[in-house]
Amino acid sequence: MQQLDQILTEKQVPSTEAAYLQHAAECSPFFARFVTKNTDNLTDLLDNLYKTYKTDDVYALFSGEKYLAETVFLQHIRQTRQRLMAHMILRDLNGLADFAEVVEITSALAEAAITAAADFYHAELSKSYGTPRDAQGQAQQLIVVGMGKLGGRELNVSSDIDLIFAYEQEGETDGQKVISNQDFFTRLGKKLITALDDVTADGFVFRMDMRLRPFGSEGALVCNLDALEDYYQNYGREWERYAWIKGRVVYGPAEALTKLIRPFVFRKYLDFNAYASMRDLKTQIQRDVVQRRLSNNIKLGRGGIREVEFIAQVFQLIRGGQLPDLQIKPTLAVLARLAERGMLPQEDVAALQESYIYLRNLEHRLMYIDDQQTQDLPDSDTYRQYLLHMVGHADWPSFIAELNLHRDRVQRFFDDTFKDQQNNDLQQETAIWQGTIAAGEAEQWLEAQGYTRTADLVQMLKNTRTSQKIQQLPEQSRRRLDQLMPLLLREAVQQQSTVPDTALIRTLDLLESICRRASYLALLAEFPDALSLIVKLCAASPWIAQYVAAHPVLLDELLNKQTLFKRLDAAQLKAELTQHMAHLAGDVEAQMDAMRHFKHANVLKIAAQDLMTALPLEAISDDLSALAEVVLQVSLQTVWQNISFKHRDTPQFAVIGYGKLGGKELGYLSDLDIIFLYDDDADNAQEVYARYAQRLNTWFNTITNAGLLYETDLQLRPDGNSGLLVSSVAAFNDYQENKAWVWEHQAITRARFVAGEPAVGKQFERIRLAVLKTARQQADIQPQIIEMRQKMRAAHRFDAAKFDLKHEAGGIIDVEFMVQYLVLLHAAAYPVLTDNIGNIALLGVLAENGLIDACLAEQVQQSYRQYRAWIHASKLQGEPAKVDKALAEPLQQPVIQLWQTVFGQA
Repeated sequence: MQQLDQILTEKQVPSTEAAYLQHAAECSPFFARFVTKNTDNLTDLLDNLYKTYKTDDVYALFSGEKYLAETVFLQHIRQTRQRLMAHMILRDLNGLADFAEVVEITSALAEAAITAAADFYHAELSKSYGTPRDAQGQAQQLIVVGMGKLGGRELNVSSDIDLIFAYEQEGETDGQKVISNQDFFTRLGKKLITALDDVTADGFVFRMDMRLRPFGSEGALVCNLDALEDYYQNYGREWERYAWIKGRVVYGPAEALTKLIRPFVFRKYLDFNAYASMRDLKTQIQRDVVQRRLSNNIKLGRGGIREVEFIAQVFQLIRGGQLPDLQIKPTLAVLARLAERGMLPQEDVAALQESYIYLRNLEHRLMYIDDQQTQDLPDSDTYRQYLLHMVGHADWPSFIAELNLHRDRVQRFFDDTFKDQQNNDLQQETAIWQGTIAAGEAEQWLEAQGYTRTADLVQMLKNTRTSQKIQQLPEQSRRRLDQLMPLLLREAVQQQSTVPDTALIRTLDLLESICRRASYLALLAEFPDALSLIVKLCAASPWIAQYVAAHPVLLDELLNKQTLFKRLDAAQLKAELTQHMAHLAGDVEAQMDAMRHFKHANVLKIAAQDLMTALPLEAISDDLSALAEVVLQVSLQTVWQNISFKHRDTPQFAVIGYGKLGGKELGYLSDLDIIFLYDDDADNAQEVYARYAQRLNTWFNTITNAGLLYETDLQLRPDGNSGLLVSSVAAFNDYQENKAWVWEHQAITRARFVAGEPAVGKQFERIRLAVLKTARQQADIQPQIIEMRQKMRAAHRFDAAKFDLKHEAGGIIDVEFMVQYLVLLHAAAYPVLTDNIGNIALLGVLAENGLIDACLAEQVQQSYRQYRAWIHASKLQGEPAKVDKALAEPLQQPVIQLWQTVFGQA
């Protein structure tokens, strides 16, 4: 230190900067050696002390080096590395740089050094062998994949770097001395390793680790993409998927390799087997920690850095194939994305990020001491004093206490994420499922728990267990099912909405339908709370059981109760779906599947809220209608972007919702009554929008692997099924004024703009208001409306014991017809009736204006509300929209009475 003090005095370094340099030298022997070795080093540090290096700045330090002699080149890249290392130590230890700056500079340094060395030696080898080319003559280039923290651009200051070498196509060089591409790139790879890894008088650049390549140390140093694909398809192991999450091409062409490796890492379906795989991997690491006595290792030990990475990456492995925005590399960014998506609570993510940064900063300080790759806390007093000086603690116990706060926090979050759900308190349930006790004893036990058809259930469980379908399952899936069935037998007893038998049978049917998908069994085995919720939902609704069986990907929605029971936010949903479509741009099939998954997931959320939180009727229909609007709005954008014949960036096109969509009264299985309008003067507008409308209709009605989006009904367009698929605003206006039937004007009473260009929507609203405000005579419209109602009723046969909620006299359609008739008759004099506020609210407006009896209106409102509630319930139960006559009669009578008052007939 005396030597440094003397140099600082001689160079008249200002006191603040001198204090910075002295502090860094007191903490890091490596830094002290660097600044006293050559006064030029000190000058460079002082000149750049307040400079924040970025990636481009680091690359600039290596520019032009490929033209130097090899010895000069090797010396330069080592000296550049030492210079940047000292710059980071000085800034970091004095609070001038944060964690993000340190890892960016280190990652950029590795990439720039790899690029410089690869370019240099490629040029050198080409002098002897020419350029490597494929069979078509295309030049080939080495591909260097950065794994681990280099791939995530979060590299440690003294870390080794994990690399994999590849090239695209086989072939040979075009020089006088011909060698294969394999030979050329193997030579290049070896030279690159030597250039960066060898220790000379000027030190080293990076220690290299090539063991992550196919077949490890025994495998070829470099392989072409065909060989790489064959390896990962046939031999790739689970830990390699984990490793490749961060894999990133840092040199050479990236597109083909990235496309090749993505399906290996990110499975198309939700992959909940990742929990068990990651848990096993962590167990292996912990066993190694114990054997090698690494308990003081802040990376691999209890509550260490690796556990934070595992937490982030297990979500990526499970959901990355479904959610492309999770296919990102840096750990902190992944955690932030999980919080944004509600997959982890915001406060948990903030705590994990804080502890991760603490541990990573501590890791860097361990490495700063002597430029060694270590994550072990030091044993010697001397090295401990260096570390305490860096972290600002007076003594070792106080530092360890602070460190343990972070390690305990990480350990707790890790254990919560990867807890093993084995339950040993289910001996009797397990014996019944496995058939290891006598049938009579099993029946007695089931009866004691509350089951009723015990003999049938014992036989059903036996038939299921011994069925060919179950016996042919992979061993792991059978183990999962063996783990789930005792839990199911217990959970079914807890249901109060129905007898345990019903809950058990419906849920077992669901399990049988999804058992070939090992990941879904893994999900329910890993998350008993999700199994408990699915049993509750199946017990309450056979429709939900069937819905989830048809779309098992929805099981994932049951994991996050924060979002499952949160009312839908249309703006948030639209932003989420728009972003998802953008991620999948160019892959129409994937977009169609993703949109269907999105719709199904949100319908399940609404149904779960309906059953579990007693949502009011209007809320259910509002949410189902809002969901349909979001899907329509984003579909219009997505389909327009995908078509090649569009003539403008934004279509002058609108979707108008009629019927239940228009009145915001959608049910769970409602189709969408819609028409298409446009207002565009382009010569080919009619042709373009007709083709666009056809694409939209196909987009909605096509059944893909993910099911149906919505069934659309376009019969309400001008001239019905014989009319054009899409109408201009002018043609629509002319039709409404001169050709439309009374029933079409009835329909327009609750039509509204739901998606597309707002200006076209305003044009439609102008036409709608003009139609509704047209003066009409009772004698002109009443007979037509009565005749239409009679035709509709005559088309249905009614049950003597059951009341048809929709079609029978005094039912829903009677209420709708009365409201529509009264709006058409009186809107000219009472413009307030033109507001599209729904039948219940319009009945109130009619009463307020003295057009119907207020007391009777209130009774009809109650009847209509109850009818719709019963219809929702019937859908969830998978039953027809009917109730017992005796139950309906008190509600039916006020509707019939109002009908008689309005129309003067029964």
